[in-house]
Amino acid sequence: MTAGRGDAAQPSKRTDARLNRGRLVSAAHEVFTEAGPGASLNEIARRAGVGPGTLYRHFPNRQALLTVVLDDRVKALCEYAEELRASDSADDALARWLGAFLAHARANHGMGSALMVNEPEAPESDCHQLILNAAASLLARAQDQGTVRADLTAGDLVQLVTGLALSTVREEDADAAQRLLALVLDAAHAPPRGSR
Repeated sequence: MTAGRGDAAQPSKRTDARLNRGRLVSAAHEVFTEAGPGASLNEIARRAGVGPGTLYRHFPNRQALLTVVLDDRVKALCEYAEELRASDSADDALARWLGAFLAHARANHGMGSALMVNEPEAPESDCHQLILNAAASLLARAQDQGTVRADLTAGDLVQLVTGLALSTVREEDADAAQRLLALVLDAAHAPPRGSR
């Protein structure tokens, strides 16, 4: 009987642990968005409705929590690229994804650097490669349709948009980044056929 009760308690503990972890990750997304990668871990625990000890049982340090949050965000960005690949207009799909990437880069400013400071093996390079792959798939489709310059590379686009994000992250005018992105997209368009 006692063993049976203990067995029944085990799934409950695992379920509670899973729920706590989910609440912590959700709260971390919010708090890191509001306060950046140096945000208070105690505030994350408070918003998740758990104690600091529970946070540290799931995430032994700040880098572990940042890694999960950044991975989630990069995966969502790459999933969005996959959704857009089904769009009729490859040009529009690329523009929409680059707009999403710009928002992602501005919102996550400093997270990659914070990971690399104490964790040289942090998956920042993996995240970068996933983003490059997503950009390359959308760019290749637009180039196949002849709407985007053939000499443009995914690396070019990622570097340009990252530069826009870094240069406008503290910009009070929220539209500045979008205006600059529109200029990049205009420069990326293929010249009309027959023109030099």
